[in-house]
Amino acid sequence: MKCPLCNHPSNHFYSQKSREFYFCTKCFSVFLDDKNYISETEERKHYEMHNNDVNDIRYQSFVSPIVDSILNDFKKTDKGLDFGSGTGPVITKMLRDNDYDIQEYDPFFADNSETLKQKYDYIACCEVIEHFHHPKKEFELLFNLLKPGGKLYCKTDLFTEVKNFDSWGYKNDPTHVFFYHQKSILWIQKNIGFTSVKIDGRLIVFEK
Repeated sequence: MKCPLCNHPSNHFYSQKSREFYFCTKCFSVFLDDKNYISETEERKHYEMHNNDVNDIRYQSFVSPIVDSILNDFKKTDKGLDFGSGTGPVITKMLRDNDYDIQEYDPFFADNSETLKQKYDYIACCEVIEHFHHPKKEFELLFNLLKPGGKLYCKTDLFTEVKNFDSWGYKNDPTHVFFYHQKSILWIQKNIGFTSVKIDGRLIVFEK
């Protein structure tokens, strides 16, 4: 089976009941066999079960690494996109509360194709990239949505060799299908065309 990010042959890595995971020996990503993806209807229902209250202080604290970085790096007049904003677009709310100009896009809950025809100074992508069925295609889209010098802020839990995959709860979410290693992130930076990338725990910042 080939890696959906770098297209390199991959090896079987782990079995979980009826779910099969593969490991890419080139970019070190781990991904779910696409035969094990849940349906689009099931995926929507799963997201609708999330209790994402935009006024919840805990939820705001969870996304604050991205929000604080944007507030530090960009001006109110710069144009932003909350990509994969979900049922509770908390990043959009927090930035708009600071008078920032940001739009939201989500394939299930804010599917406005016009937002994908514009260019942005920054894009927020919080707990989204692990849901990508076609990560190379999705990162190419995000790259093309950015203006030169723009930044893409991602938050996800990276896979590492020291993690016990068996007990790693992140893989148990049926909508989490692609797990990035630090080498995967560097592959994206180099091959998609970003000029730089910084990894700070779960916060990953690409610059165009």
